[in-house]
Amino acid sequence: MKLATAWMMAALVVAAQTPSTPKASAPIDLSGYWVSLVTEDWRTRMLTAPRGDYYSIPLNAAGRKIADAWDPAKDIAAGRQCMNYGAAGIMRVPGRLHITWENDRTLKIETDAGKQTRLFTFGTAPAAAGAPTMQGTSAAQWQTPQLTRDYTSKISARDADTPGFHGIFNGETQLPPDTRNLGGTLKVVTTHMLPGYLRSNGVPYSANAVLTEYYDIHGRKGEEYLVQLQIVDDPQYLDVPWVTSNHFRRERDGSKWDPRPCELILPSK
Repeated sequence: MKLATAWMMAALVVAAQTPSTPKASAPIDLSGYWVSLVTEDWRTRMLTAPRGDYYSIPLNAAGRKIADAWDPAKDIAAGRQCMNYGAAGIMRVPGRLHITWENDRTLKIETDAGKQTRLFTFGTAPAAAGAPTMQGTSAAQWQTPQLTRDYTSKISARDADTPGFHGIFNGETQLPPDTRNLGGTLKVVTTHMLPGYLRSNGVPYSANAVLTEYYDIHGRKGEEYLVQLQIVDDPQYLDVPWVTSNHFRRERDGSKWDPRPCELILPSK
């Protein structure tokens, strides 16, 4: 009995010392299928805007010069239909996401629009070896907010069940007097990208651009929404970083998943 107890205690110590993987310690569940909800900039996301329409994007003179010279016929002839499907543009392309874990430290996002794949690596940022790519090199980390005892004591079960409130409280009217983890956020920083378009009508971002993203889940089980906040920092073409948000609703399964190649729809005249 003493020997068995000793082995059990040793196993518990080893388990306690074993670091949790990013997959196992995920504060929110991003996996599954999600569909775009185009709640802002409908005109420039669902349609191809005319050349020179870069409303709301803080382009500098160099960026405006490129956007004003955009020629969709040349892009099509050169096989450049995927220019706005790179990391800094793809999340604003209407379609569906399929999010899975490639392994315990790599989160994978696939898009049916353009059939793109993004890989978010946790821990030490992967070396940006070789030539830049459309989706670049992405370093990810979990950010988990904490509530202190003074604040948690004021939260009721009704508040905890409110859509948009992170955390599961099992009907408690008072939280335990320790610190509680209320969901969390995925932060991703992407570099080493090929030049591309922020918008399908030729609004550029450069190879020096840095994309920072924050992923959050809101709502309740059965009605969950994914909000992605993205910040594009590109001094080569932008006066200031460009900040936008993109919204998705969780789908029950992949029955509506529709992979299709990149396309460049000509603007209406």
